[in-house]
This record gives sequence, structure tokens and C-alpha cells, in this order.
Amino acid sequence: MSQRRSTLIALLVAVTFFMENLDATVIATALPDMARTFGVPAVDVSIGMSVYMLAVAVFIPISGWLADRFGSRLVFSAAIVLFSLSSLMCGLSESLETFVAARVLQGISGAMMVPVGRLAVLRTTEKKDLVRAISFITWPGLVAPILGPPLGGFIVTHASWPWIFYLNLPLGVLALIAALVLIPRQDHVIARPFDFTGFLLAGGASAALLFGVEMLGQSHANVLPALSLSGAGVILGVFAWRHLRRHAQPLLALGVLEIRTFSVCLWGGSIFRIAISTLPFLLPLMFQLAFGLSALDAGLLVLAVFAGNLAMKPFTTRVMHRWGFRPVLMFNGILGVLAIAACALLDEHMSRALVLLVLFVGGLSRSMQFTAFNTLGFADVPKEQMSDASTLFSMFFQLSMAMGIATGALLLRFSMSIHGNTAHAETADFQLTFLCVAVLAGIALLDNLRLPPKAGESVLQRA
Repeated sequence: MSQRRSTLIALLVAVTFFMENLDATVIATALPDMARTFGVPAVDVSIGMSVYMLAVAVFIPISGWLADRFGSRLVFSAAIVLFSLSSLMCGLSESLETFVAARVLQGISGAMMVPVGRLAVLRTTEKKDLVRAISFITWPGLVAPILGPPLGGFIVTHASWPWIFYLNLPLGVLALIAALVLIPRQDHVIARPFDFTGFLLAGGASAALLFGVEMLGQSHANVLPALSLSGAGVILGVFAWRHLRRHAQPLLALGVLEIRTFSVCLWGGSIFRIAISTLPFLLPLMFQLAFGLSALDAGLLVLAVFAGNLAMKPFTTRVMHRWGFRPVLMFNGILGVLAIAACALLDEHMSRALVLLVLFVGGLSRSMQFTAFNTLGFADVPKEQMSDASTLFSMFFQLSMAMGIATGALLLRFSMSIHGNTAHAETADFQLTFLCVAVLAGIALLDNLRLPPKAGESVLQRA
């Protein structure tokens, strides 16, 4: 396949990733308006965010089986159609029940789009072009969670909340046409039986863990039920692991974990993502509660992280080709840890320019580290194991992003209890929290030491 066509496929998948990631967070600022339409309290509408996340968690494990059984082109195209139709249903909803049903369908289609879209890129991209392709599809996951809430607020202010979902329709039509034109038909499919037990265990574990950690991240969470649900997820995960290891034709073949580069990016990379994912949660809170800024001003400050992501984008591929994965992950990881620790130095009296600089540098490091992990993870995976690798990676990605919010909330409560602040968090509470997050990110870097010096050389173009 030509480099131009594989690049266009990567751009297509990036657009659908952006749609899926954006819809996970964009309704946060529209909840009051939606509640008025449905005639219910605003807090009740938040279930629309929860069921979306749960549907994604439950159905991600079967995405690889579907892609192997029916081909990534058909499954990806069908997911785009379902996502677009469910977006239309969301916009037309006049009751909370209808909206929740539409969000479940959106979550199911999103669970197919992300890993199957990535799989389409991995299957159609030559090893030498993998770094560039992965850098394209990594970026939406970085910027969508940051842009979601302010974009939702803008749409609600200048139009109405249904347009949050209607905007997906023209994008969906264009994406479907592009998918049918660009993604080749799969020459062969693998007709293996469906592992229903594996699906129940893996899907149940993902859902319980995600919902449990999401409950822990809520401000008025009841800790015992949240911990119980998270514990149930861990237990189900252990049973799922045992089942997938022993089953003759498992839903997910775990042999891909024996590839060291994939294993490091999955385990150490997930811990680092948890640390990084605390920032979009903690920073706006600190700027509003401790610094006394408005929600708008706090959101504008956090956009400095997005600016750092954007500024680094043109250089990620060049840096990885020039220096290699292991040095980049270590030195850029250290920069990321220092950037998180620097957030502990911020206070309400510091100049805005210096605050923006710290956040901008953190955005640079975040973009580089995410892209390096996402690329190296698939560098040494054979074509026949790409389906399992993409599905596992997507499951751990969803879980680590959710755990980032819960971890940030728990560490903030811990800091408040140490300082004796029960009413609201103060600057010192956030400073201690950021130091704890920096330590967590530093621990994650230790896993990179398992990488050989020339890890991922097969996808690098070294002089």
C-alpha cells in the first residue's frame, strides 16, 4: 500500500478518535440545559456520561474478535454508521430514558471505532511509516478531553445542546465515505468461535473497574461501595486472566504480553497515563477553588496544556527517529515528572506568564510521551497479533484515563485531611497532591529500564 494512502487512513481514524473522545466529555458543561429539556435535576443527566463509559468498557473486549471475523473495514464502517445514528438520537431525545439508550448505543459504537480503527491503521501501514501514523491517531486522545468542556459550553451558549451531537452527522458521513474508499477489503478472515465466558469476564471486569474508579473520583462518593465495585472488578479481572490463559481459543490471546516493548508500554505506560490524566481534573479545580478564578479563566489557563500538545506535534516523529525510543521515554519522562512537580510551586500570587509556561512545558512532554508509548507498543507486534494488541491497549487506555481522575480526587482528599481542611481545598492541598502525582509518574518511569537500548528499531529510520 502507498504511503499516501496509509497516511490518509491514519488521518481518517484520527477524526473518528476525536469524535469518540470528545463525546465522552463534551456534555459536562451542557448538563443544566439538558436537565431543563428533560425536566429532571442536572445531577441525574450525568448518567449519560456514565453509561457511555460503561458501554465502551464492556464492548471493547469483543472488538478484536469482530474485526478478525468480519474484517476491520466492515466493522469500522458499521461503527461509524451506528455512532452517527446514535448521535442523531441523542440530539432528538426528549426524555432522559431515550437519551440514556442513545448514549449506550454511542458507547457500543465507540468501543468498535477506537481499537478497530487503530487495527486498520496497523494492518495497512508499513513498519517504516508506523511512527508517523501512530502520531496522527494519538493526538485526538490528548486534546479532546481538554477541548471537550469548553467546546460544549460554547455550543450551548451560542446554539443549543442538541448541536453537540448534530455536529457528528456531517463528520460521520464524510468518515464513512472515506472508510469505504480508503480501507482495503481484508483478504481473509479468521472464523474462530466466540468466547462468551471470556467476554462476560473481561467485559464485567472492565465495567466494574471503570465504574468503581469513576465513583471514587466523584466529590460526594461513598467510598465503601466504590471500593467494593473496584475490588469486584479486580477479582473478575483475575478470573478473566486465568480463563484467557487456559482457553483453547480465547477472546483475547494474552501471548502478546510476552513481547517486551508491548508489555512495558502497557504496564508502565498505563501508570504514567494515570499520573498525567490527573492534571485536566486537578488544574481547573486549583485555579477556581484555590486561586479564585472564574470557570472561564481557569479553562483558558488549562488550554496552555493543549497549546503544548499542539506545538510538539510536528516534532514527535523527528525526535523519535533521531534519538530512539528508550532515551526519549526516559529523558522526556523525567521532564514530564519535573513539569508535574513544578505545578506544586504554583500559587495565586505567581505571574500568569509563569503559570502558562509551566503548563505549556507539561503539554510538550505529555504529547511526546503519549506518542512514544503508543508507537513503541506496536513496533514489535507481528501482524497476526495486532488484533489482540489493539484491543488490550484500548482496554488499558480507557481504564488508566478513568483512574487518573479517581487518583487525583483521592490524593486531593488525602492532602486535605493532612492539612485539616474539611470545607474546601486550599493551595497547599493542591501542592502536596501534585508532588504525590509526580512521585507516581516517577515510579512509572522505572519500567522503561526493562527496554533494550535499541527497542523499536524496526520502525525507526535512523541515519
